[in-house]
Amino acid sequence: MLVTAYLVFVVLLASCLGLELSRCRAKPPGRACSNPSFVRFQLDFYQVYFLALAADWLQAPYLYKLYQHYHFLEGQIAILYVCGLASTVLFGLVASSLVDWLGRKKSCVLFSLTYSLCCLTKLSWDYFVLLVGRALGGLSTALLFSAFEAWYIHEHVERHDFPAEWIPATFARAAFWNHVLAVVAGVAAEAVACWMGLGPVAPFVAAIPLLALAGALALHNWGENYDRQRAFSRTCAGGLRCLLSDRRVLLLGTIQALFESVIFIFVFLWTPVLDPHGAPLGIVFSSFMAASLLGSSLYRIATSKRYHLQPMHLLSLAVLIVVFSLFMLTFSTSPGQESPVESFIAFLLIELACGLYFPSMSFLRRKVIPETEQAGVLNWFRVPLHLLACLGLLVLHDSDHKTGTRNMFSICSGVMVLALLAVVGLFTVVRHNAELRVPSPTGEPYAPEL
Repeated sequence: MLVTAYLVFVVLLASCLGLELSRCRAKPPGRACSNPSFVRFQLDFYQVYFLALAADWLQAPYLYKLYQHYHFLEGQIAILYVCGLASTVLFGLVASSLVDWLGRKKSCVLFSLTYSLCCLTKLSWDYFVLLVGRALGGLSTALLFSAFEAWYIHEHVERHDFPAEWIPATFARAAFWNHVLAVVAGVAAEAVACWMGLGPVAPFVAAIPLLALAGALALHNWGENYDRQRAFSRTCAGGLRCLLSDRRVLLLGTIQALFESVIFIFVFLWTPVLDPHGAPLGIVFSSFMAASLLGSSLYRIATSKRYHLQPMHLLSLAVLIVVFSLFMLTFSTSPGQESPVESFIAFLLIELACGLYFPSMSFLRRKVIPETEQAGVLNWFRVPLHLLACLGLLVLHDSDHKTGTRNMFSICSGVMVLALLAVVGLFTVVRHNAELRVPSPTGEPYAPEL
């Protein structure tokens, strides 16, 4: 398993580099890239945002392993993950309103403080302290995916008066480097935890200086901005009306809830499946991120002028790949007949599907959901998503260790079949809708969601 992980990582990395180099050679420089003021503004944003993302990714490979290192049972670890998911959904519901009220710059600094405290709690063996850390992690995640983007968009449009059409260029580049940072973070986590022999807590300690630097740079270099938005209750009410009045929105939300809840459960299960067989967790995680980056690159190629496939087709393909991968996992995790290499391949296919899924889903959401109702609708999307993930982890908590993992993959297979049926339903509704088709590319490529 050790040799397989390193070999797969090298192959995936070479594939990603080849695709990205060919894309860069074929892509003409955009007008935004030649504007020095815009480039400086982007760099001011990127240096803070990328430090925050790097610190976040650095913690991912060894979270489950750390709890195992503290001798917690799988059921206890599942409760810790449930606490983190519940915290994410609760804080996620109010994050936008909190950020607008507190100020986007202050919210980014608050993120660096709360996430640093979250990392510090990992030094404790006390279960209650670790639960508090998971709650802080949920708050930090909600701030990471709301405050930074909100700060940038306001500064871009209101303070610097750059064209709004340039915003996708910034987030397209951020999406690519987010994948790169995730790959590098996995290798760095492996280096400090295993190669240097510092143990599974080391990546969490290493993340703290990155968070402190991100907070300091935001405090020193960024200006403050606020926004007055409508009340949280009105936002949710408008989102619910949109969800119930448009069948396309309802089907899209169903697909998102089913697909992403399965991904949350996969995030929990991959470590206990592969770690007993000597897998280098940091390298495995980097391989996952490289597979996701490969999927994103394939999405750009598939929707390009040469092939001109549609996001609806690629969304269907992503769901089919995950269904196939989960069926593979129900056999490769059978007690007494485990096949770690087959499981690893199935996990890589799931990450490849994620690389296709997220830009496809982002495109369809932007086209289907009115801009004024997006915040409210997304809040309603998140609730069933996290509830399904929490329910899955609680079921796993009450299962026998030897058969629970296999049974959970079987349940996830059924969930993804339901997602596939929802995709078929959506395809039936929108197959004649020209608005949901990618036009012939004539400018900047579509910017996938972070």
